[in-house]
Amino acid sequence: MNIDVDKANAELEDKHPLDIVRWATALGGKCIVTTNFGPYEAVILHLVHRVQPDMPVVWADSGYGTRYTYQFAEKLIADLGLNMHVYNPLQSAARRDAIMGIPDVDDPRHEEFTNQVKLEPFQRAMREMQPDVWLTAIRRDQTEFRKNLNVVTQDKPGGVVKVAPVFHWTEADMQAYLDEHGLPNETRYYDPTKVLGNRECGLHNRFTA
Repeated sequence: MNIDVDKANAELEDKHPLDIVRWATALGGKCIVTTNFGPYEAVILHLVHRVQPDMPVVWADSGYGTRYTYQFAEKLIADLGLNMHVYNPLQSAARRDAIMGIPDVDDPRHEEFTNQVKLEPFQRAMREMQPDVWLTAIRRDQTEFRKNLNVVTQDKPGGVVKVAPVFHWTEADMQAYLDEHGLPNETRYYDPTKVLGNRECGLHNRFTA
């Protein structure tokens, strides 16, 4: 799928996230939405549910989530009737813990750890799902890297069109949406590939399709 990214971003600059989701689904290709069931993820999942309730929801589950995250995920899956597609690492967390543990971010093994628990499952999901459009909940205020992105990006001509409906929203905007729609939130989230909240895990700065 080829689109004019600059034109799309100009068109969507002041649009509500719900309208951006509608725009993405109207492109005519296969859409998926990814989630990690982290803080404020109920927002993107609810937005998508309002527009296309059966849209495939892809979760690359590292196996290192907190019990609160897994309970939160099960509640949202049930409440919204999500069309889930869960991708796990090829090696169990218990086996990896015995061999490698969770390397510190400065440990040379951390890159391999990230590949095993996050990137490989995600890349496998993208190969199997073969989406034309990928909806994501990234926001520009989350990391330095994301400030240089936009609502619509495409890494290469004909590649997957990445759409971030809540890109320009702040944390306050996200909380307001949760309050407006009576949605749950869960902040006790842990990503062993990031450790720090403002660190990239690799999906948005290393994956191209």
